[in-house]
Amino acid sequence: MAFAPDITERLARARADLRMGVPVVLEGEGGAVMLAAETLDRARLADLRATAGLPVLAITARRAETLKAIAYDGDLARIALPPEAGLDWVRAMADPADDLRAPLKGPHRTLREGPSDLHRAAIALTKSARLLPAALVLPLDDPRAFAAANDLTVVTVQAALAEALAVLNKVVSAPLPLALAGKGRLHVFRPDDGGEEHYAVEIGRPDRALPVLTRLHSACFTGDILGSLKCDCGPQLHAALAQMGKEGSGVLLYLNQEGRGIGLANKMRAYSLQDEGFDTVEANHRLGFEDDERDFRLGAAILRQMGFSQIRLMTNNPAKVTRMQLCGLNVTERVPLRAGRNPHNDGYLATKSRKSGHLL
Repeated sequence: MAFAPDITERLARARADLRMGVPVVLEGEGGAVMLAAETLDRARLADLRATAGLPVLAITARRAETLKAIAYDGDLARIALPPEAGLDWVRAMADPADDLRAPLKGPHRTLREGPSDLHRAAIALTKSARLLPAALVLPLDDPRAFAAANDLTVVTVQAALAEALAVLNKVVSAPLPLALAGKGRLHVFRPDDGGEEHYAVEIGRPDRALPVLTRLHSACFTGDILGSLKCDCGPQLHAALAQMGKEGSGVLLYLNQEGRGIGLANKMRAYSLQDEGFDTVEANHRLGFEDDERDFRLGAAILRQMGFSQIRLMTNNPAKVTRMQLCGLNVTERVPLRAGRNPHNDGYLATKSRKSGHLL
């Protein structure tokens, strides 16, 4: 039917369902019903237990390392749900908030036999929904029938694991005079997958035939808006705009990938862990995330759509230069952007330098 949702729309539905605590059905080699650990409630946990099959908690290898669970599948661990485990156990396995108070949650029965693609897809969906990367997964004999009987969204494993980039549609652009940079123009891009919009601030009239001074800036509500001293994001944003104003042209991409791609709620969880003594990288790993979960293809796609193929990239991170080059852009120069160091973020910046290779 022409009215039936396509796979992009089904994925958007699945993300919204998981954020509300609604189960999603996965279909691949076999099938399964999944629930995000973060939004699970007691009623649905009871329903899951009443359904035939062995429920499994899927977590990333990063989280498994903290929990001393063996990740036989390499990038993830499948932990059989103990018969006595309740909602509090599931949440404690997913959320490291109480790890130091109650560090011993095992012993765990970690599965090593059988395929793990369904579990890998479940984790991918929780990440894309900006939830903690942990999910309960229950195998199903007939996933389509189960979905129809319970009015649930069905997503294929292939679609959940695909690294396809959403199509970015330009919505509107309009002049925007800026205190730091003078004449500017704001372009709004909307992805077709139901995700957040992204923005490009064009300063002056950059020549498309020449390398353009460019800053890829990931949204930071705490630093950009509230003036947080825990990071250097706000000062970097302002310094980049000021430099573009001084040179007369440039493009600042403002990408909605808060917390290096894990979302604001998870970034605040990481901040809480940092208050317990973990550095920024360790905090991300304890949550189950990698150091950096951002998709730099978004920035490259916007720049190409605006007519740019060569950039002078404002960054202290050599890895970002490499990532943009892998996305097909010619980075002719890395332009240092050092701003915003203070006593509150000195340790954070030192960690970025030591563990992530930032040139500070």
